[in-house]
Amino acid sequence: MKREEIISLAGEFGFNRVKIAPAYTQPGIEHYDRFLSQGFHGTMSWMVRSRPPRANIRQLLPDAQSVIVLGLDYRHPRPPRPDYLAGRVSCYAWGRDYHKIIGKQLRNFGKLLQAKYPECKTYGGVDSRPLIERAWAQEAGLGFLGKNCQIISPADSSFYFLAVMLINQKLEPDLPIQKDHCGRCNLCLKACPTNAFIAPYQMDARRCISYLTIEYDGVVEEKMAKQMGDWIFGCDVCQDVCPHNHKALLSKHPELAPRPKHAWLDLEWLFRASEQEVLDELAGTPLRRTGVERLRRNAAISLSNQNLNLKEQTEVRTWIKNTSDFVQQHFRC
Repeated sequence: MKREEIISLAGEFGFNRVKIAPAYTQPGIEHYDRFLSQGFHGTMSWMVRSRPPRANIRQLLPDAQSVIVLGLDYRHPRPPRPDYLAGRVSCYAWGRDYHKIIGKQLRNFGKLLQAKYPECKTYGGVDSRPLIERAWAQEAGLGFLGKNCQIISPADSSFYFLAVMLINQKLEPDLPIQKDHCGRCNLCLKACPTNAFIAPYQMDARRCISYLTIEYDGVVEEKMAKQMGDWIFGCDVCQDVCPHNHKALLSKHPELAPRPKHAWLDLEWLFRASEQEVLDELAGTPLRRTGVERLRRNAAISLSNQNLNLKEQTEVRTWIKNTSDFVQQHFRC
């Protein structure tokens, strides 16, 4: 089994970025532990529960020899802002759920390797398995860790999903990127609406708009809510301002293209539609992850930050009058 063959086969399953790291290293765990010890993970208790295999990948594949790190570009041009009251959605969530797309590609890739090489064993994951994907991507040279805690391919892009496959075969590894390609640039740190970056390369997830709109299920304090702008699911600010993304590659994957009204959610529809209608419309997409209650909470915050006139404020109160007190208390106009 040769690295060139691995790269070629991975490309057949849609991965346009492929690098390899040796499995004898265990990158990222010190940073991970520091993140947890400072409580920056907030309510994401699963990060604590899943620590052991992140610290020792041989709990996942005992005889792992190499780590194949895979990338799939997802960026598409953002559709123009619509003429209705809308909430902004992070561009990774405009199309089909990447877990479903990449999960299937990984499974098929692993099955092919095992069919060609019966002695081959694999363990793959995309975001939902206990692997520190960004650390492995850095170790394999797929990109460098930017000050915004994203993996960035220099002068190329950071808009790509990461997947990791452990394999019990020794493959020629790639070298990590040694140079600091952020340099003196602090655009991402300055642009973050909620000041989530406490220092370069350090983020307090509890202040991150992605965490607040997707992971956090409580009441968002007023001061923080005012800083969230019109985002209703995720946030792209720290990537949008990054100079390495000025000419980022566009995704060629049709299922990741924006579905109608998914880049900008129609907030009137979100309140007027039944819960089941919302779930049906968002089926198969990342947007379903938060549940309808939290989406409506986020919508109330987004509307509060959109400088509504008196007529629009009255209309919004009509839309949300049948929602829970939890949702209504987030509309502060």
